[in-house]
Amino acid sequence: RHGESIPKSFVPRKTREGKGEPLKDFGALKGPVAPFRQRGQSGLWLSDIMPHVAGCADNLCILNAMVADSTEHGTATQQLHTGLPVLPRPSMGAWLLHGLGSENQNLPGFVVVSPPAGSNVNCGTDFLPGIYQSTILGDTADGDGEVIRYLSDQRLPRDLQRTQLDFLRAVNRDHAALAGNDPILHNLIEVNELAFRMQTEAPEVLDYSNESEATKRLYGIGEKPADNFGRQCLMARRLAEAGVRFIQVTSKGWDHHRRIDEVLPKKCREVDQPIAGLLTDLKQRGLLEDTLVVWSGEFGRTPVGQGVGDSVKGMQTPGRGHNPFGWSLWMAGGGVKPGFRYGATDEFGYSAIFNRVHIHDLHATILHLLGMDHERLTYRHAGRDYRLTDLYGNVVKEIIG
Repeated sequence: RHGESIPKSFVPRKTREGKGEPLKDFGALKGPVAPFRQRGQSGLWLSDIMPHVAGCADNLCILNAMVADSTEHGTATQQLHTGLPVLPRPSMGAWLLHGLGSENQNLPGFVVVSPPAGSNVNCGTDFLPGIYQSTILGDTADGDGEVIRYLSDQRLPRDLQRTQLDFLRAVNRDHAALAGNDPILHNLIEVNELAFRMQTEAPEVLDYSNESEATKRLYGIGEKPADNFGRQCLMARRLAEAGVRFIQVTSKGWDHHRRIDEVLPKKCREVDQPIAGLLTDLKQRGLLEDTLVVWSGEFGRTPVGQGVGDSVKGMQTPGRGHNPFGWSLWMAGGGVKPGFRYGATDEFGYSAIFNRVHIHDLHATILHLLGMDHERLTYRHAGRDYRLTDLYGNVVKEIIG
């Protein structure tokens, strides 16, 4: 059907009503950039554009009927991270720490490598205690590994730092008692303590120079274009091994409104080998069974071509528009069914029509897989109990192994 006009009845209602990108910017149906084939013993359909990930088909659990509420990047990204597209709310990583606590007292429980846009909200705590705040590491593109700025004080030996911190803690606690036990001040005391303890373990975890050359090659480190994201994925494995509860890595630059045939293959080459390397490495080390890996964007892309700002007629370099109405993500490990596909879109891949999974359902399922009830994981704020899934969400039990 490539090149044909999509029947109007298959265009989502919000798009027809002008509540997303203008319908006039869209052209004819556009086939996939690369062929899809059935892979592994499971027979999952995966694209040639990511051959390394395709080789991991039997580890993947693909949700083919995801649904979000916004066609805009900012609000859709916020919903993926926090559950709501508007108004600040605690991020999923903060909720997980609230529910599970920290596994390693010398490291933060929530670490973000190469943060997404709006990280103050998307990786924040909002009304949850500040001890659940993420620790953000910058991009890995410089090739020097990751460091946390100001983690160590080269001017003072450790015993003097401890003396300083004890004095500061005593002053803060006296002040907190006079101020009516301000929770913000108590959080600050805890954060200072964590920063001090991190000096003993964080530098070693963040230094991957002792990894074998075979492991680095597995992630594509040292080879363009996979090097940058490969470092992120290797860092994620090291942090998971060290007991960090929630690790997020981010690949940016997927908004392909134009020239998708040219730019999509380039982006896929940046992440394909690192993703497969992470899954392979986790599995070889016996970590995949209790580590949940989730790979997703904030929404999908349209099945019709798009050229933003161009007239559709005669368009030479089409891309694809924003599509929160029916898109795919995959999960692996952590108790999901491997080599499994759940849900379906319409025949054009535009709207979810079977076994739809809303973002609230996704969050409920992730919490369930990690041992928590999304309806009971609450926090009292402004006179009512809040939760990650707001007032919604159902666990997708069909994908649980």
